[in-house]
Amino acid sequence: MADLTDVERAAREFVQREAGFAQVVTFDRTGEAVGRTTSAFLADDWTVEMVQRRVHRRNAQLERDPRVLVTWAGAPSPDSVNDSPWTFDLGLTIPRVVFLRGTARLLDADETWDVYHRHTERLRAAGHEKAPRRGRAEIDATMRGVRVTPIRIRVEGFGEGAQAFDLPTHDHSSQ
Repeated sequence: MADLTDVERAAREFVQREAGFAQVVTFDRTGEAVGRTTSAFLADDWTVEMVQRRVHRRNAQLERDPRVLVTWAGAPSPDSVNDSPWTFDLGLTIPRVVFLRGTARLLDADETWDVYHRHTERLRAAGHEKAPRRGRAEIDATMRGVRVTPIRIRVEGFGEGAQAFDLPTHDHSSQ
């Protein structure tokens, strides 16, 4: 049995350093789940920040229904084994996956600028410079930030075999 603190650290590092894009699920006006792939940045306290174009339908979806599922998935860890499959033997090891179910809050212009500017500067400093550099006026006019507060965090592929873990959510009442 893996130590929960080690699992939490490994899962957070996987999302922050390796997983890349996330799959985000929101709910449309009929209550149907709608998924799409997007950039979603995970903070150390497990909140998620996103900046998206104002024209995206997900903004209206989140205003109507703030429930959201953010998922990051990737290759199995190098030491992954699947020697005792529960149902089917697919001949594969278990991928690493982080599921974060939470409540979204649309951000105001100042908060959106802060999220955009902070992540843009960090990414550009790491050599990721292909995205256009946008000024404050353009961000205010065309972009909208979102912050997701976690309700449940479930991770797979960070323990032995198919072992899954529910991670503790932290107190976000001040946010």
